[in-house]
Amino acid sequence: MTKEDPKRNKDDLSPRERLLRSLRHEPVDQVPADLGGIVTGITKRAYQKLIHYLGLEEDPPLLDRKQQLVVPSEEVLQILKIDTRYLFPGPRDEWKCEIREEEQGFSYVDEWGIEMFMPRDQGLYFDMVKHPLAHSSKEDLDKYPWPAPDDPGLTRGLREKARWLYENTDYAIVAWGNASIFERAWYLRGFMQFFSDLILNPDFACALMDKLLEWNFSFLDHYLGAIGDWIQVLQLSDDLGHQQGLLLSPEMYRKYIKPRQAELIRFIRKRTNAFIFYHTCGAVFELIPDLIEIGVDALNPLQVSAKGMDPVRLKQDFGSKIAFWGGIDTQSLLPYATPEEVRRQTRTRILQLGQNGGYVLTSVHNIQADVPPENILALFHTPRNIDEKL
Repeated sequence: MTKEDPKRNKDDLSPRERLLRSLRHEPVDQVPADLGGIVTGITKRAYQKLIHYLGLEEDPPLLDRKQQLVVPSEEVLQILKIDTRYLFPGPRDEWKCEIREEEQGFSYVDEWGIEMFMPRDQGLYFDMVKHPLAHSSKEDLDKYPWPAPDDPGLTRGLREKARWLYENTDYAIVAWGNASIFERAWYLRGFMQFFSDLILNPDFACALMDKLLEWNFSFLDHYLGAIGDWIQVLQLSDDLGHQQGLLLSPEMYRKYIKPRQAELIRFIRKRTNAFIFYHTCGAVFELIPDLIEIGVDALNPLQVSAKGMDPVRLKQDFGSKIAFWGGIDTQSLLPYATPEEVRRQTRTRILQLGQNGGYVLTSVHNIQADVPPENILALFHTPRNIDEKL
């Protein structure tokens, strides 16, 4: 779809303006829809079933090896009426992924030195099995082979692609920021070890997070220098919650994590006018005021099945200050419900969250392998206009 698309009604907003208005909390003709990101994407198996159902023949490129996500084709994005188009950092020149086939499955070591493994039978994605900083000291951090934040491969051709999308299409351009502080710290250290560090060895925990903050500064300076003028949304990710609550106390978050996240967002604001999208799974109701305070514009994935994440209350308490991006349940609804049940919940969520803007429609996190194509179509083909009250 281009700016001159003859199929659009003259009274309709363009996808880009629709998303921008929604993020500015302004009324829109219909709620914008998103698919195709690292945290708003679709897994290979789900996509294969979808294109077979649609009668298409495609061999989609892999977007994210760990999660087994693919890049949806332009044809599929148009069929699903998606308003966003994505930009991602390119493959590094200094690192090549080497998949090892083993008796029990497949493994590789990522660019950060983290070993990933996927079982041979019934494996749906790779998971972390070895953490390179698990036994490191604070002094070891300076010796660690950090991936180059300015590797030329990360931005090769991105400026041209970003400008082309901006000038030749009217889609909203969303960039994956690849920036994490808290979450990447425990990826490198190990979950239990890093949480122990926060209590027993905070000097190490802070030194590691400061290293990651500096890495993110260097990377984003390089990345946003290429695309910052053309994008409308920059996505950040740092999980803070689980199904029943927070991963750490609010006090510990505010002491150790929040100041570094605030510094990161201040750095970004100087390099792009893009809205800041922040991904955290789980029950994070208690920290939403903090996220608003540090400058988050949109909260994803809005895990409505988690404790305290009632969409009506979220809209009532925070809907004028932060947008919500997600909200269609991937745990029980999308895999197991009928298409009619999916349409009903999608419509309900649109009416709960979409009044006066402030909502982007998509699933809660990525569409998993067990989601049937009929339910994907039901989600994205539900009428998205706001024409009634609940």
